[in-house]
Amino acid sequence: MNNGENKPRVVIIGGGFGGLQAAKALGNKPFRVTLIDRKNHHTFQPLLYQVATAVLSPGEIASPIRRILHRYKNVEVVLGEAVGFDLDKQVVKMQDCADHSGECSEVPYDYLIVAAGSRHSYFGHDEWEEFAPGLKTIEDAVEIRRRVLLAFELAERDALLTGEHEPLIFAVVGGGPTGVELAGAIAGIARLALSKDFKLIDTTKSRVMLFEGSDRILNTFAPELSEKAKKQLEDLGVEVHLNSLVKAIEPGKLQVNDQWLECSVVLWATGVAASPLGKMLGAETDRAGRVLVNPDLTIPNHRNVFVIGDMASLKMDDGKPVPGVAPAAMQMAENAAANILRDRHGEERVPFKYNDKGSMATIGRNKAIAEIGKIKLSGFIAWLVWIFLHVIWLIGFRNRLSVMSEWVWAYFTRERSARLITGDAEDLRDATRFIEARPEIPAQPAKEKTFAEVKR
Repeated sequence: MNNGENKPRVVIIGGGFGGLQAAKALGNKPFRVTLIDRKNHHTFQPLLYQVATAVLSPGEIASPIRRILHRYKNVEVVLGEAVGFDLDKQVVKMQDCADHSGECSEVPYDYLIVAAGSRHSYFGHDEWEEFAPGLKTIEDAVEIRRRVLLAFELAERDALLTGEHEPLIFAVVGGGPTGVELAGAIAGIARLALSKDFKLIDTTKSRVMLFEGSDRILNTFAPELSEKAKKQLEDLGVEVHLNSLVKAIEPGKLQVNDQWLECSVVLWATGVAASPLGKMLGAETDRAGRVLVNPDLTIPNHRNVFVIGDMASLKMDDGKPVPGVAPAAMQMAENAAANILRDRHGEERVPFKYNDKGSMATIGRNKAIAEIGKIKLSGFIAWLVWIFLHVIWLIGFRNRLSVMSEWVWAYFTRERSARLITGDAEDLRDATRFIEARPEIPAQPAKEKTFAEVKR
């Protein structure tokens, strides 16, 4: 960088919402900024489920990080993986990808912002991931799309070759926003998007089951909105099972409470664990691996190391933790960048204050809930608000235009334009863990409340 050697160097780990916002806030300021990420693109995670359910293509919710930051002359982007830190030497240890030697290169910093995000947690059962993929990355979304679409294709093929097919049953574990969105979208695929495309199977008879361990779904929302969301899911044909704990997952089946259910596809939408980089900082962490940060988002004994986004654990004035959502990560990034600038000007730092701008969850066509302060919305109005805000938040005009055109097309035609299955069909059959001689499972009332009421 020209004339950058005498400028304080800020190293940012992670190109998610927090990392990008920090780089923008320090862009064209008197600092040399280096952003390090394992991928060359930023993913708009709130719309990952739409890639997973064939509404959008990966390129429509992802943008190259270099392109996003190209107008900031003092910001450089490095494609690589941070694997550790030496806080005394003030360096980031980065895996040397060039010679595959396993040795680490070192990137020095004056200020460090760690925003490496999180990953789904299987609560000590990492072996479940093979049978029940989660949804955090583009790769996850493509794998889920592959398994969901393949379930229908294999059923059609079996019906042609044998005259019968295994029942199509989709199980989603977790009643948070991701689980609700996945369950609603899969029900929409089965009952609307694919209903006329398959000739030998009736996709509308597919069962979508949502399992939640607590007594209501979307428990971060007001109880009345949770109940409305449950009703909207049931209107789509989703079977919502509350107080249903998943105790085991095996090829083609899962155990809920004390009963086993055989299914075509299992998807994981519960549990979050922070990036392991948090523990490498040497600071205290919570059970999910989030770093317990000071009010100014730094770690104890290191005023120049900030931790933000899903990796940070900080309580608000009311004692509740700052939620792990994109707006919180972006506000943290702005606060960290502002305090770095205050150091530059010899000013006192300002502690982080979270401004809650509300929460939303989409459930399906014309169905959503939204809670913005004291305003509570549901149904079509909440769905319109969700669409408007997500298009506004998308990075890049091309992405906004592309996503809006796909949504308009899907709304009026009820079709999904990204229905691609990659890989060999036989390999994919193994991936979805279909098993032979699956017993028929009787249909259930749509409004059944708990899995314990299922009659085998």
